[in-house]
Amino acid sequence: MNEAVQTLEGWYVLHQFLSVDWPSWRVLPAKERAAAVAEFTALTREFAEDEDERKGAYGQYQVAGHKADLLFIHMRPTIAELNEIKTRFQKTKFADFTSPTYSYVSVVELSAYLAKPGVDPDTDPYLQGRLKPRLPKTAYVCFYPMNKRRRGNDNWYTLPMDQRRELMKSHGEIGRRYHGKVTQIITGSVGLDDWEWGVTLFADDPLHFKKLVYEMRFDEASARFGEFGPFYVGHRLTTEGLQQLLHLR
Repeated sequence: MNEAVQTLEGWYVLHQFLSVDWPSWRVLPAKERAAAVAEFTALTREFAEDEDERKGAYGQYQVAGHKADLLFIHMRPTIAELNEIKTRFQKTKFADFTSPTYSYVSVVELSAYLAKPGVDPDTDPYLQGRLKPRLPKTAYVCFYPMNKRRRGNDNWYTLPMDQRRELMKSHGEIGRRYHGKVTQIITGSVGLDDWEWGVTLFADDPLHFKKLVYEMRFDEASARFGEFGPFYVGHRLTTEGLQQLLHLR
């Protein structure tokens, strides 16, 4: 059997995509709508406070296009905590006016070679910062799931370890050219969801998403072995921005 890459895992992640039933929401009496917004945004503030206390991470975004209206990204130490978060949302009044369009469950993943010899990954500040990240407060987010191809001669999982390592080195060099422009969080989902990885990109200019992904398409690791799911892009919502959106002003 070919050698598997050893990985380090951090927080579990839920990407939660929702559509809003705007016609029903608009006809809700203003007083009831205001109460629902107050209840819901109070909950999102709690999620943000958990991030401040390093209990997890949280981001909220308005999605472009018609695949969804809203995206909430939650990171927590356990899947049970992600389920608790989902349940708390579902019990809100606002949730009655939403429906899920997509979701993705994964876990923050790093290759084990990033660990320094003799250093405990559970206490190393650098690795802990990567495994339990704060979500960047950039203006835009992009998410997509992906696989490594397993077809004919283009089967990633039959390549020798050294060849896979060399291909990923070239792939990483492209990403490093976007340092300071794009922040990337890779999450593993083998055995957790329908794809093998989730990729979440953060930037202040969404054109950087287009340029980075396009450039990587010419890299052999993507050109021969990459399979990509749907792409979602949106902009970050502050509490005030979320309130404004839901109050229909």
